[in-house]
Amino acid sequence: MKFKNEISAGGITFKKVKDKKGKENVFWLICQHSQHKGWIFPKGLIGDKNSNESMKEGALREVEEEGGVKAKIIDDSPVKVEYMYQWHNSPHGGKDGERTLVKKTVYYYLMQYLSGDPKNHDWEVSEAKFLPENEVKNMLTHKSDRQAFDKILEKFKRNVV
Repeated sequence: MKFKNEISAGGITFKKVKDKKGKENVFWLICQHSQHKGWIFPKGLIGDKNSNESMKEGALREVEEEGGVKAKIIDDSPVKVEYMYQWHNSPHGGKDGERTLVKKTVYYYLMQYLSGDPKNHDWEVSEAKFLPENEVKNMLTHKSDRQAFDKILEKFKRNVV
C-alpha cells in the first residue's frame, strides 16, 4: 500500500439575509459532491492549478469553483482538520487494485459571501446552496466537516455577530 499526504484549503461561507420583518438571518454554503454524494464544504488541493497559489488563494478559488460564489476571508487563521482515507486505482500513482492511504489536512477559512449564485458551481458538485446552521449540521456527511463547522461557528460568534 502506498502512502500520500494531501493539503487542501476551503471556505465555510456565510451569508446574512434580512427577512420581511427586518430580522437578520445567517445561512451557510454547503455542497453535494458529484461522485460520493456526500454533503461537504467547498475545498480542494492547494497548488493543483497554480503551483504558486497561497492557502488563502486556493480557498477562495475552491469556494468560487465548487460553491459558485465569490467570498472574502473574515478571519486569517484557518481551522485545521485531519483525516485518513483509502483510495483505489488512485490518481496518486497507484496501479489497478493497488490502494493508497491518504492523510488529508484541510484548512478552512471563515468567509463572507460577496456575490454570485450557488447554481453556478462546477462539475465536482451536483448541488450547492445556502442553508441555516441547524440544517447544515444535520446534512454534513463527514465528522471532520462537522468538527470544522463547530470551530468556525465559534470564530463567527467572536468576530461577526
